[in-house]
Amino acid sequence: MSSTANRAHEGFTAEERAAMKDHAQELKKAARRGSKADKSAEAAQDVLAKIAEMQDADRAMAERVHAVITATAPVLAPKLWYGMPSYALDGKVVCYFQCAEKFKARYATLGFSDQAQLDDGPMWPAVFALTEVTPEVEARIAALVKQAVS
Repeated sequence: MSSTANRAHEGFTAEERAAMKDHAQELKKAARRGSKADKSAEAAQDVLAKIAEMQDADRAMAERVHAVITATAPVLAPKLWYGMPSYALDGKVVCYFQCAEKFKARYATLGFSDQAQLDDGPMWPAVFALTEVTPEVEARIAALVKQAVS
């Protein structure tokens, strides 16, 4: 039986089920938090803790991506989203970092939701593959994030 048939038969992969479980826990945790300031500070700590748990290569990239996003757009609030570091405006995710290890991919990704103002004609990229975060990549991330919140 092909892997496509197995996947269709089984439904979600183990990684997808784990991500959904992470999201359910994130929602429960957010509901238990106190004031908006407490929620924001605790959510930011959750993001840093999740980054610290990542494998070396993913962690190094996630740390740089986090630093660039928070410096470029302090209006974005760090929070976990399906177990991934994400950055939200008014509670809605604008962008996120997905480590390669989470879904056993060959590269990490930086993705943007439909909340991001990246529109460029009838078609534009919304997810970017990351294998390394160089100074050039940091500059590109900063420009994309700046545009996303403009």
